[in-house]
Amino acid sequence: MATKQPAMSPSDLPVEEVLERATGPRRAEADELLALFTEVSGEQPVVWAGRILGFGEFEYRYESGREGRSPLLAFASGPRQHTIYLPDGFAQRWPDLLDGLGNYRASKVCLYLTRLTDVDRGALRTLLERSLAATRSQAA
Repeated sequence: MATKQPAMSPSDLPVEEVLERATGPRRAEADELLALFTEVSGEQPVVWAGRILGFGEFEYRYESGREGRSPLLAFASGPRQHTIYLPDGFAQRWPDLLDGLGNYRASKVCLYLTRLTDVDRGALRTLLERSLAATRSQAA
């Protein structure tokens, strides 16, 4: 019997297919995010869960014994917004960066950007660099 693949796992889908989900001006912004994430991570993108562009990979294991794999950095662009996946509690860790970022919404692990025109690129880059460093140190 075949083992079921976890929902959050890399796939063979073409990156371009995922980028095409962003429409209008967000499509060009998705290309900009792709370049930024590639530069910051030093990794090539891989499609995760059929819709997320992940850069690099690490394995995690919770105290409960649950384990899995996840991208070091990741984002998903859609017709209405860009979703950037960050470490748990990023808003509490780096409020200084969020204060200067511009228009955004946040959840526990996601940063939602409607348009990049409303975002300070320097603050976003620094947020990604800090996130990458935190994830790498946690994975080590």
